[in-house]
Amino acid sequence: MTADVIDGKAFAAGIKQKVAQQVAILKEKYNLVPGLAVVLVGEDPASQIYVRNKNKSTKDAGMKSFECRRDDKVSEADLLAIVHKLNADPEVHGILVQLPLPKHINDSAVIDAISPDKDVDGFHVINSGLLATGGRGMVPCTPLGCLMMLKDRLGSLSGLDAVVVGRSNIVGKPMAQLLLNESCTVTIAHSRTKNLAQVVKRADIVVAAVGVPELVKGDWIKDGATVIDVGINRLEMPDGKTKLVGDVEFGEAAKHAAAITPVPGGVGPMTIAVLLQSTVTAACRQAGIEWPEI
Repeated sequence: MTADVIDGKAFAAGIKQKVAQQVAILKEKYNLVPGLAVVLVGEDPASQIYVRNKNKSTKDAGMKSFECRRDDKVSEADLLAIVHKLNADPEVHGILVQLPLPKHINDSAVIDAISPDKDVDGFHVINSGLLATGGRGMVPCTPLGCLMMLKDRLGSLSGLDAVVVGRSNIVGKPMAQLLLNESCTVTIAHSRTKNLAQVVKRADIVVAAVGVPELVKGDWIKDGATVIDVGINRLEMPDGKTKLVGDVEFGEAAKHAAAITPVPGGVGPMTIAVLLQSTVTAACRQAGIEWPEI
């Protein structure tokens, strides 16, 4: 068996195209232009690139893009004041604070200061609670993108055995909840799970989000399973160059899986695309507009 490779770039491009069409309709019919504000603290190179890509994608979709940049000496009080100002701005429908923040700032305090209606990252405790109880809140972008790819590939997920390897608040826990809401039988595993290979082996769906390079071995994958690899790990090679790998041993896993996401080019491109869709969703909800959601 050779797995189909799920093309995250193509999938994300389709979402972005749909978002641009939605934004055009909202402008014409409701005079509503969704706006996304990104708050960036410090000079982390990876965060700089990520924010720049978000800004470009937002503008390409016809949306308003706002950036608030501060150096890494900014106080927590000043950062909270920025968030409160964005909460009160009617042109801003989504707020994203780029993590990680400097050590002297409490991440949770800043995230929880964001209005839950504008929390397009879905990290606010209210949105986490709504997801856990089947409510209608904002959902973290990466897990939601994973779910979209799974449903596109498999259709109904009802009754399938799913294993999520990873228990973070950003991916692992919300991913498990989304799968549970789709009537999967869900196991949350992690690097300390006993007999992890056996746990993974029984799964129809494997979502790896543990942050350990190639932790999930190819022969752990059940024949015919669908594998979503969220991990992005940079390894140094003997020649001094670096290589990006996921949390799954891709080459060997592809011999068993029916479908698998690559790294790079799988889950990664979905995050910004889903962020744009979530901003449209937030804008419509805030305006009281009933709107079809992906």
